[in-house]
Amino acid sequence: MTAATHAPAAVEVPRHHAFGRFCRAYARRPAGLAGLGLLVAFGALALAAPLFIGDDQLNVIKVDGPQLSPPVDGYPLGTDQAGRSVLLLVIWGARESLTIGIIATALTVVLGSAVGLLAGHYQGRVGQGLMHVTDWFIALPSLPLAISLSAVLGQGAASITIAIAVTSWTATARLVRAQTLAVEARPFIERARALGAGNTQIMVRHVLPNVMPLILVSSTLTVASAILSEATLTFLGLGDPTGVTWGSMLQAAFAGGAVTAGAWWYLIPPGIAILIVVLGFTLVGRAVEHVLNPRMVGR
Repeated sequence: MTAATHAPAAVEVPRHHAFGRFCRAYARRPAGLAGLGLLVAFGALALAAPLFIGDDQLNVIKVDGPQLSPPVDGYPLGTDQAGRSVLLLVIWGARESLTIGIIATALTVVLGSAVGLLAGHYQGRVGQGLMHVTDWFIALPSLPLAISLSAVLGQGAASITIAIAVTSWTATARLVRAQTLAVEARPFIERARALGAGNTQIMVRHVLPNVMPLILVSSTLTVASAILSEATLTFLGLGDPTGVTWGSMLQAAFAGGAVTAGAWWYLIPPGIAILIVVLGFTLVGRAVEHVLNPRMVGR
């Protein structure tokens, strides 16, 4: 019996072990933990909002608070021009703002990843055609295009979500295409082709798992820009007029004369909420990038 007979077979590392290593590495980044804590806090408030906020506290016909009042007892952040609590509006606005941002990001990542993966794998006419379309969208100014799409599709959260996705997928597509080209240049892709693997099998089973870390990092950073885009479009009056988002709060504050009245308590809270959530997603994205990309250690 030879020594090779007693050599242990290669054991594949279970996925939960890899996830555990990722969690331990992420836990060593204080900035990433701070960002995650901010997002968990806002997410918990948004999910629990229906438990302590009723329709009578948001409906402009049913509320009976003082109009455009500064912070007083019972209204820690003051009230708006209808007498609604600004604090409750900020908490309720987190629900729709985060929902639009996350759904728009999911659509953006799916569309951009599909285009980038196909353009990187099919490097002939198909790949060139997809990159020409990508370059065309990059050349277009994103904000005017999003405004035009939202206006054509009509006011509402659905139109804003679609407009954000249509105008934001190009960056993901270019990143995924570049990574796909790098992965397909590796020897194991040639071996897979030699063993008879088809195009779909190569893209799904071999390329996509190696591109997923980049997609994950891109998605965490894309959520931040999607929330900013939602606030911008809603502030311009393209959102649901009956809904409550951070952007609609800013739009209502400006339209209701909060600036001329010096009602800082109506303007600052939604802006700070947007800032905190965007900062949280940015910190989480940077931490994930450092964990998944060893070349960034020490930066």
